[in-house]
Amino acid sequence: MPNTVTTTTEVLPSTTVAKTQNAVPPAATTTAAAEPVTMPNVVCMNLQAAQNAIQRAGVFFSRSEDATGEGRRQLVDSNWIVVSQTPLAGSPVTEGQAVLSAVKIGEPNPC
Repeated sequence: MPNTVTTTTEVLPSTTVAKTQNAVPPAATTTAAAEPVTMPNVVCMNLQAAQNAIQRAGVFFSRSEDATGEGRRQLVDSNWIVVSQTPLAGSPVTEGQAVLSAVKIGEPNPC
């Protein structure tokens, strides 16, 4: 049973209202599903949009890497374009399994 806090507020001199609230905010109790979801096709999307699509599918942690092999960090995700993804679109994926390979927008790419 969740922790609850009950407060009583006086509305009128002859009436009181009991209000029950969760002691723990709902966001703090929400966890990502452990069940796999279907990986969307995010190739040729900017990295930020790709991460958003994966989150909408139900996976909240994905990783990205520099597709050139230079090891550059993707500091502003919207400045990068996804050129490959693991797992492939349509495959099952869970937290941390999605890896997006990206290059900076404007660099040579298959998109």
